[in-house]
Amino acid sequence: MYTPPAFREDRPEVLHAVMRAARLALLVSAAPDGGAPEATHLPLLLDAGEGPHGTLYGHVAKANPQWWSLAAGGPARAIFAGPEAYVSPSHYASKAENGKVVPTWNYVAVHAIGPVEVIEDAARLHALVSRLTDHHEAPRAAPWAVADAPEPFIAGQLKGIVGIVLRIETLIGKRKLSQNRTEADRAGVAQGLSASDDPADRAVAAAMREDSGAA
Repeated sequence: MYTPPAFREDRPEVLHAVMRAARLALLVSAAPDGGAPEATHLPLLLDAGEGPHGTLYGHVAKANPQWWSLAAGGPARAIFAGPEAYVSPSHYASKAENGKVVPTWNYVAVHAIGPVEVIEDAARLHALVSRLTDHHEAPRAAPWAVADAPEPFIAGQLKGIVGIVLRIETLIGKRKLSQNRTEADRAGVAQGLSASDDPADRAVAAAMREDSGAA
């Protein structure tokens, strides 16, 4: 991911927060035959306490051919998208001063790169799926658990998936939030986006105000 110094984010707590807030990640890996890269959209659970940058857990369908390339070795890249918004030139204070402004896009993103272990063992798969389920069900008033379903049924379902464990070796963060603009321009963007009817725009405005001036 191209990351100019002004937009680079290295704070682990900030990167981990973006990863946890993302509802869905994109797992990208090279095709074993040298063809186009393969990609799968999937939820990934972060364990920040494992390894220098954390470990990601998830699973894919056994019918998904991407897991074959993952099992063959080589790194994969998990992409987490944070808030994003179109930035109109009209938001800039400098538009009235010299007119030398163009549209852009503000956004937050994190890329996690590392080797992947593929899990086919039934006991480990059961533990992984239970962990993922407990995490996502936790906010519910009456959480569903894997144990709520008949064990033979779960055993059959597990035969249709493989587990994915990505041990993060490289973590790249980008917060493109108008840090390369003047304070007046940045304030104008934050004000313009906060007045938007789109909650995604307002989320970017909130990120700008929470971390004003951070690179």
